[in-house]
Amino acid sequence: MPDLPIRQIAYFVPDIRSAAQAHAEAFGSGPYFVADNIPLKRSVHRGVERALDHSSAYGQWGEGMIEFCQQNNPGPSAFHDVYPEGSGRTGLHHVALFVEDVAEASETWKARGHEIALDATMNDGFRYVFVDTLQCYGHMLELYAPLPALTGFYALVRASAGDMSQGVLRDIALG
Repeated sequence: MPDLPIRQIAYFVPDIRSAAQAHAEAFGSGPYFVADNIPLKRSVHRGVERALDHSSAYGQWGEGMIEFCQQNNPGPSAFHDVYPEGSGRTGLHHVALFVEDVAEASETWKARGHEIALDATMNDGFRYVFVDTLQCYGHMLELYAPLPALTGFYALVRASAGDMSQGVLRDIALG
């Protein structure tokens, strides 16, 4: 049986900055590292190549990382699969898992009857996928490999927890 603990919980929101600020005030989470317009070399939504412009805010909440995501461009996406464009709905979108091999893990989930909602590669070559597990779990799964750049980012977010000396929101660039 695989050992796949949740590494991150992610919420889809209309404004990542206000969501992160409100969460920090309510729960003491953060600070949040905010990446606007995360560059993607490739974005395939349910088998169709589509542009995806999104931004995220990443912070520590207790033992886990929390992410707030917003989509900046209109159109179909894994985010809008859960929260339809124009609906005004927001909420839990996905939980993230580390997997040793993203392609192999994707095939395993497909063999279990789950569609790959998004297969994306950032400009720096980092690949992640969203697996549509809405029917059984009520949210998607994000799969990515624990590469040094990623685990280093997780360590930075964890080490920064509670240190609001530079404010709740800190701008960064990804990809």
